[in-house]
Amino acid sequence: MSNDAHTAHEFLFHLVQADLWAAAVGDSAVYFPPTYEQDGFTHGTANSSKLLMVANHFYTDVPGDWLCLRMTISSLAATGVEVVFEGTAPVGDKPANFDVTNTELFPHLQGGIHPDAVLEAHAVERDAQGRFLAVAGVA
Repeated sequence: MSNDAHTAHEFLFHLVQADLWAAAVGDSAVYFPPTYEQDGFTHGTANSSKLLMVANHFYTDVPGDWLCLRMTISSLAATGVEVVFEGTAPVGDKPANFDVTNTELFPHLQGGIHPDAVLEAHAVERDAQGRFLAVAGVA
């Protein structure tokens, strides 16, 4: 896939624990995911059809309510965050060994997410086992 992968999809998405996002919004503060220091960037997904696969690979063991933040490269740039499209990468200690590992580039945000960069926060539906089932209005 070319370095112009971002042109294939209009939006960028980030899955976030609802309580952590609410705290950032309440403080009008930049949100950094729990694995930011270890990973060196904020993970994202540009292809909405991959959201549930990514969520179920990395986050089923993390309890609680989740949201999916919808942004654009421009909305992130307006808050000083550059987006680099790269191959899959681990999230914390979890390896990125899933179906699109070698066929798709993912947006890696070079910083945290300020609430001003977010166009919409979508509700995420999960089952009792923690599996991600749907993202309202997205996937």
